[in-house]
Amino acid sequence: MPVPPHARGYESFGGSAARTSAGSTPDWTYPPTAPAGAPNIVVVLVDDMGYSDIGPFGSEIETPTLDRLAAQGVRLSNYHTTPLCSPSRAALLTGINSHRAGFGFVANADPGYPGLRLELADDVLTLPEILRDNGYATYAVGKWHLVRDATMNPSAHRDSWPTQRGFDRYYGSLEGLNSFYYPNQLVSDSSVVDVEEYPEGYYLTDDLTDKALSYIKDLRAHDAEKPFFLYFAHVAMHGPLQAKAEDQAKYRGRYAEGWDELRRRRFAEQLAQGLFPPGTEQKPRNTEPGYEAAEWDSLSADEQRRYAKYMEVYAGMVDSIDQSLGRIVDLLEDLGELDNTIIVFTSDNGGTAEGGPEGTRTYFAEFPHVDDPDWVSDVPHDEDLIGTAKLGVHYPRGWGQASNTPFRFYKGQTFAGGVRVPLVVSWPKGLPRTESDAGIRHEYAYVTDLAPTLLELAGLARPTVRNGLPAKDFDGVSAAHLLRDPAAPTLHTEQYSEMTGHRGFYRDGWKLLSLHEDGEDLDAPNWQLFDVRADPTELHDLSAQYPEKAAELAAAWDESAWANTVFPLLTRADLFRRRPEEARFAAPVRLLPGTPTLERYRSQRLIAYRDFTITADLTGTRPSPDTGRVAPSPLTAAPVAAEGTGHADGRGYQLGDQGVLVAHGDPLGGYLLYIEDGELVLGVNSYGRYASVGVPLPIGTREVTVRAVVRPHLRWDFTVEVDGTALAELTDQVQLVGMAPWTGISVGIDARGPVSWDLRERRGPFRYTGALRAITYTPGPIQVPQRTIDAVEREAEYAAE
Repeated sequence: MPVPPHARGYESFGGSAARTSAGSTPDWTYPPTAPAGAPNIVVVLVDDMGYSDIGPFGSEIETPTLDRLAAQGVRLSNYHTTPLCSPSRAALLTGINSHRAGFGFVANADPGYPGLRLELADDVLTLPEILRDNGYATYAVGKWHLVRDATMNPSAHRDSWPTQRGFDRYYGSLEGLNSFYYPNQLVSDSSVVDVEEYPEGYYLTDDLTDKALSYIKDLRAHDAEKPFFLYFAHVAMHGPLQAKAEDQAKYRGRYAEGWDELRRRRFAEQLAQGLFPPGTEQKPRNTEPGYEAAEWDSLSADEQRRYAKYMEVYAGMVDSIDQSLGRIVDLLEDLGELDNTIIVFTSDNGGTAEGGPEGTRTYFAEFPHVDDPDWVSDVPHDEDLIGTAKLGVHYPRGWGQASNTPFRFYKGQTFAGGVRVPLVVSWPKGLPRTESDAGIRHEYAYVTDLAPTLLELAGLARPTVRNGLPAKDFDGVSAAHLLRDPAAPTLHTEQYSEMTGHRGFYRDGWKLLSLHEDGEDLDAPNWQLFDVRADPTELHDLSAQYPEKAAELAAAWDESAWANTVFPLLTRADLFRRRPEEARFAAPVRLLPGTPTLERYRSQRLIAYRDFTITADLTGTRPSPDTGRVAPSPLTAAPVAAEGTGHADGRGYQLGDQGVLVAHGDPLGGYLLYIEDGELVLGVNSYGRYASVGVPLPIGTREVTVRAVVRPHLRWDFTVEVDGTALAELTDQVQLVGMAPWTGISVGIDARGPVSWDLRERRGPFRYTGALRAITYTPGPIQVPQRTIDAVEREAEYAAE
């Protein structure tokens, strides 16, 4: 008997169904499978690493893994990306121009325009989504930064999180940067890893590498043939610069001659390798105000010694990245899959000037130098701490210029220093090198070309629909023919760029560029014209000689800007506008013991540029000794205290009660309130400089209050009250702004990175043993002029690029 017409659920069934199995035929549906022999794909994306920082592009830093991959693969010497990180990541993963993908800036703003939605739209397909539809396993580790900071908290939607955008597994940081010793928040798949204390010897790059290797091993334990896509997006080289001691030690003393000599040597090596044609000129040191790098020989001996230490740390971090890639290559070799794995290595933008002319003691502290240039007394600082977990430094911008050898300017600008970066591609089986092929391609390529190139190399189709919507077409074009044929011409013949008013347009070897300065007319670019075939370092402005060409490209930029939702151009103040409903983040909040560490952005909104009050209610539940410990947390072997056990006695503080009541921050800046040996202590970490005040705490104290009051020049005065009586003050403390405190608020413990090193060394995270009912934050109104907020925030959020 056939299936009756009114039966439901059989419409797409390919077999037959009778009343019993005796007369029925089974049928199964299967997920997509990749074509036989499809290659694995590994994309390694580094953050803020310039053109010259690896051996295949002229560096003295030891990168044996990359040297090996370049020797058997292809280097693209004329590869370009966007000037900042979120836009580059969006373009790489979608093949779509950054504004059209919604990322005309970093994911730390929300001005309300199509090109700046700062989350991936429903009609934007990602490379992992395409590959998964073609039968690939898809994994991502590291930095994501394609989630608006207002949607990183557990109450927000996750539409733009990695596992909602095509990745089977994800482990890393949703933020634009992180500490390498004490990450403020790590995410596994779509959940925050609830870390109490990072284990001794923890280093983020190693942790990410371990996770990437585990994903591959896990796949191969279950399926010997399924190809995989690994997107390894390093948090390095983004500040803060922190390197393991053994990696720093390899470069001790190697940068004493300074950045001018380093640039000379690297450029000579680039010419010797054939990355540029003979006669190419190197850009002299940047001298433009705000971008200038001092002549090394003009520095004092103390400055030279300190500045050289920054570069030793930076080199150690690059070395660490190569070691990480080496571990992945070793695993692929052990599996017998290296020959059939496409490996791509590149950077999201050029080296940065964010450390200012002198370097900074804490990465966040460089940006709010508005009211008072010396507001954190930032330098000099202890050289022995540079690169360690105790400081979050960034290098002086002279090293950023050396990173970008031989180009002009830095990350953030559309000149080559900001957008021309190394690209290495290796695939022994599919892209074998002949003896006559030197392995260098000089034709133009752009970040949007990577997705279509990888799909063509792997022989895979791209869907035309996402979530029932027509998917946006690629803006990039495949460069597979360039990789296969050293004589092939580029198919990517023109490309616009724009970032915070900086503009650029490339067409057929001509490049039109404009450097925008704050205060200038945003829609009146000062165009410069370069023939980058003859002048790849963009030194000789030809706009006066060829005004018709300049006008032609300026008109083309305008047309392309409209086609890619670049308009409206926004001032910095407009760019950092937030949607009105974010005001809820500054509403009072009551936090109970056991609440996971509050997310960074949510925590910061409670205190940024404000008076605020913290109230600790000490009349809560007292933990019982026999029930107060449970299973270990994910990243530490130490057991975690259970909450809600014991009994409430309402007696307040009792003799022997001790521990942290509330902590907000880490070594990069923060504050905490704790009780130790009968003393109540308030400690404030001002970007690495610590101050504290303590008072004896009376038995029976029921409520402790900390009041912070804003003072001029971005300062706070703190008052500590016990049951309504003011007992202590800590005045003239630096306000924590510029994305600090980096780690969010913890209740009853100083979780993750320590606010106070001394306390952590004595007590560990120091969980509170007494009766803590709740911590309540009551934010006050903004307490600085709006012009200062605009000026400070535009620089503070720029740190996330």
